[in-house]
Amino acid sequence: MSDKQLKTVSREEVAKHNQPGDLWVIIDAKVYDVGKFARMHPGGLAVLLDSNVAGQDATEAFYQLHRHEVLMKPSYARLHIANIDGEKSIVKANPPGALSRVPYAEPTWLTPGFHSHYYKESHKALQRAMRKFTDEVITPDALAREDDGKRPSPSVIEKMSELNLNAMRLGPGKHLKGLTLMGGLVKPEEFDYFHELVINQELMRSRARGYADGLQGGMVIGLPPVLNFGSDKLKQEVVPDVFAGKKFISLAISEAFAGSDVAGLRCTAVKTEDEKHFIVNGTKKWITNGTFSDYFTVGCATDGGLTVLLIPRGEGVETSQINTSYSKTAGTAYITFDNVKVPVENVLGQEGAGLLVILSNFNHERWVMCCASIRAQRNIVEECFLWASQRKVFGKPLTNQAIVRKKLADMITRVESAQTWLENITLQMCNMSYREQSGKLAGQIALLKRYCTMTAQETARDAVQVLGGRGVTKTGMGKFVQHYYMSVPFDSLLGGAEDVLGDLGVRQAMKALPKSVRL
Repeated sequence: MSDKQLKTVSREEVAKHNQPGDLWVIIDAKVYDVGKFARMHPGGLAVLLDSNVAGQDATEAFYQLHRHEVLMKPSYARLHIANIDGEKSIVKANPPGALSRVPYAEPTWLTPGFHSHYYKESHKALQRAMRKFTDEVITPDALAREDDGKRPSPSVIEKMSELNLNAMRLGPGKHLKGLTLMGGLVKPEEFDYFHELVINQELMRSRARGYADGLQGGMVIGLPPVLNFGSDKLKQEVVPDVFAGKKFISLAISEAFAGSDVAGLRCTAVKTEDEKHFIVNGTKKWITNGTFSDYFTVGCATDGGLTVLLIPRGEGVETSQINTSYSKTAGTAYITFDNVKVPVENVLGQEGAGLLVILSNFNHERWVMCCASIRAQRNIVEECFLWASQRKVFGKPLTNQAIVRKKLADMITRVESAQTWLENITLQMCNMSYREQSGKLAGQIALLKRYCTMTAQETARDAVQVLGGRGVTKTGMGKFVQHYYMSVPFDSLLGGAEDVLGDLGVRQAMKALPKSVRL
């Protein structure tokens, strides 16, 4: 029933309904009949019979215990029976696709009154479309799958494929030629890394970390080696089906024996006597999307050195779920290869030159992680800003406490500085060849990724302190903070541990240090 169809009543009339079985409350100028619901109230009947709640304006009490989304659920919305005479509701939920009105909840370029030279009209149009798509299609599925641990729904992958989102997530390039991108909002020849940045950051607004990786995360890091180093025949066989969401692919490099030390891989590939096939034996661990992938981009030790093979799921390939600190929806897998026969035509790049294939993939992979990490931090800034503004302690909002304002200031400083650094690097990517990026940006991207994940963990700790007990509770007001706190360490490991990336950044800088300079 819409507000226009509802009757209006006075506050005095509401006050008469304050007994078990006949119980009304006011929330934001709306009257709710909770008489029948009271005994089913998760918090108990006594909460609703409190003299400050029963027949009274319970707006402040409600918003210290519940998120606004609760009132929007059909089971609770039907309890709305009237509106207060002469008053209007203040709290307004953002419609799908809308920008947040919370300070620092959006990057500067999306904040009214601010400006940026990085983003053109096509970037803005793409952002509006992605925001609406994420709100209406991605987020509902993300929250459901985070709860049940199932892989992202095929219907969502299909809708992404229809818009060619899967292809766009691999950045600008020849693979976009001839495609209609996001319903024609962006021309393939105009698509740049800022468009991809927009996509990566909007997808992370679902606030579901495991789901974010489950949503073709394996494709983002596993398909580029096929695109860049695979034969034409291999690309024609694999790429269209992956982009269409009919097939899935994972990057399988890490092992129990070797992570950042890719030269220490023990998974072996030995050529048959006729040299037409490799026989692959070994294991891989912590492989994103591995439980449901159809193809695996695999680093193997061969007689000629490290070689990367594309291995289809088949006889001898077994995958099993690894339970991690984030949801099973990511499909994190342990993989065994037992005498798997792979055609030599499935070599990506040159035999023995696999290190080049792997390293060439790292810059884009880490840059994507930076985009996602920064947006996830911004989500937490929004959560904490809202909570600190509406939570009352000692009769005043949390924001009256200097220490809370200091934590908010730290969170804002981290996310804004990271976004600025990201946009600067993205500008360089748009103006450098792939080879130039490898030579000049590998260290910068490594350092940025290290900075993002270090600051993310600091923000997670601060957020839990601001939310208190709610920050470690899986449901209710702090559910997104709790989820973030539990899953954020993942980002500090994927794509290279923080210490490894820091060392890489400094070593690359050292190479650029002229011998002629002195203090």
